[in-house]
Amino acid sequence: MALLEVKNVKKIYTTRFGGNQVEALRNVNFSVEPREYVAIMGESGSGKTTLLNILAALDKPTGGKVYLKGRDLSTVKEKEIAAFRRQNLGFVFQDFNLLDTFSLRDNIFLPLVLSGRKHEEMERRLAPIAQRLGIADLLNKYPYEVSGGQKQRTAVARALITRPQLILADEPTGALDSKAADGLLNLFNAINQDGQTILMVTHSVKAASTAKRVLFIKDGEVFHQLYRGNLTNEQMYQKISDTLTVLQAGGEELE
Repeated sequence: MALLEVKNVKKIYTTRFGGNQVEALRNVNFSVEPREYVAIMGESGSGKTTLLNILAALDKPTGGKVYLKGRDLSTVKEKEIAAFRRQNLGFVFQDFNLLDTFSLRDNIFLPLVLSGRKHEEMERRLAPIAQRLGIADLLNKYPYEVSGGQKQRTAVARALITRPQLILADEPTGALDSKAADGLLNLFNAINQDGQTILMVTHSVKAASTAKRVLFIKDGEVFHQLYRGNLTNEQMYQKISDTLTVLQAGGEELE
């Protein structure tokens, strides 16, 4: 059974001035299996951020359905939605979304605090994750005292500590230098190999080339996809680059 199923999803916005309708997504269909690592790519305005917001239950589709582990997200009541996100989804954002007045430890603990977990359990969960991510010695520091890469590792720890069904990552390397980005991508690969399912939206060909499958969105729908198979990162990088070139030219040459 697929972990995530997206069926015939469309999203139409009505502009504030003039009342014009904009079709951000149209007839989007795909699924993600447990333990997959999927990247979504597309030009600005292609609809990929809109799609991510719908998958995160931050927005609702105009039509179609999204199922997480068989549950229709549209049936989750408004008062339950925040708890549903905390229990099932982990988020990693481009700008980290850390609170500067909280230590790294308290930032990581936040979703568990909101879920009413006991402090002993939080510490027990944190120890192996912090060790794995290389931030165990930084937990008492504040976000403004650490590097961008360390902030992003803290954000990953916050996403992992809830033991989510799915990690949703929105341009996770966008604010990082090349060394920190490489470290984060190696980390994503390692936690995926440990069994964590990841769905990442990215502009970065390098980031996408580490995924097992890449979905390309164009004009609001899934236009093409690539499977890694036995390709190396370098070979995947080239295939993604070639695909993006064709997409920008109109897409007629894709099979």
